[in-house]
Amino acid sequence: MSSKINVTSALLAGAIGGLLASAAQASPLTKEEVAAAMAAKKEKCYGVSLKGMNDCAAGPGTSCQGTSTKDFQGNAWKFVPAGTCTNIVVPGGKKGSLTPTNA
Repeated sequence: MSSKINVTSALLAGAIGGLLASAAQASPLTKEEVAAAMAAKKEKCYGVSLKGMNDCAAGPGTSCQGTSTKDFQGNAWKFVPAGTCTNIVVPGGKKGSLTPTNA
């Protein structure tokens, strides 16, 4: 019986840990983080981040970093080196955009 309890406890602990990690990830970038990215000559590039890997918000479904709901979501952005955004090609042939898109 104790091994069943240990497995249940481990699963519960893992689930709680996952929730805490998600909560920590789903927060807006701080002013300091944005300033550091800009100082490093980075620009916001829309439509290039993978699901859950966006840097911050641009519209519905992207209230915080890490909240994009699909790969290459057009209203979710990621910081990239300045001058490279529109040269990034994602699957399907679309390119990164300096402004939000409907894709």
